Amino acid sequence: MKLCRRLMLLLTITALLNGFSWAAEYTIDPDHSQVIFKVKHLGISTVTGRFEKLSGAFEFDPQNPAGAKARASIETASINTAIAKRDTHLRSADFFEAGKFPAITFMSKAIKSTKDGKFIMSGDLTMHGVTRSVELQVELGGVIKDPWGNQRAAFTGSTTINRKDFGLTWNKAMETGGLVVGEEVKISLEVEGVQKPSAKARP
Repeated sequence: MKLCRRLMLLLTITALLNGFSWAAEYTIDPDHSQVIFKVKHLGISTVTGRFEKLSGAFEFDPQNPAGAKARASIETASINTAIAKRDTHLRSADFFEAGKFPAITFMSKAIKSTKDGKFIMSGDLTMHGVTRSVELQVELGGVIKDPWGNQRAAFTGSTTINRKDFGLTWNKAMETGGLVVGEEVKISLEVEGVQKPSAKARP
């Protein structure tokens, strides 16, 4: 009888432990993170820009990378292509409508390992009031303790989207038949996070 009770207790504890996530939560460090995009201009050159304001968090356990989760928010009006006139146009109703849609958000849904510390993270990207599923190619940069005693983790990520899928349809046709602004947008991420001191297991 005692043996059965002990066995039941062990099974109960195991079930409870399996229901917890031991992944540490990290807050994105905006001073050491960036979101960069590239899009074709006139079909012959590439315009590169970035968003200056990024916030969010991610959960990560080096022993279980496939259990990682992430959420992020980008301030739409923080777009910067180094040309003020162009940035004003991008914030306008022709493109992002920054006043109406102040944030671009991403929420992860699943992640799977590939090899050599690389992963594919799928999730919902919401931009210009439209939500689409996207896949990010993610690579772990490393986990380390900084000189001030903070645990840090860093990742790089990349994906390609079609801006028309998010209602960003403005364009002008050229006499040659091409378009002024490309529809395909390449996005690159550099994300560094600082572990929250109070990170604990949660159900």
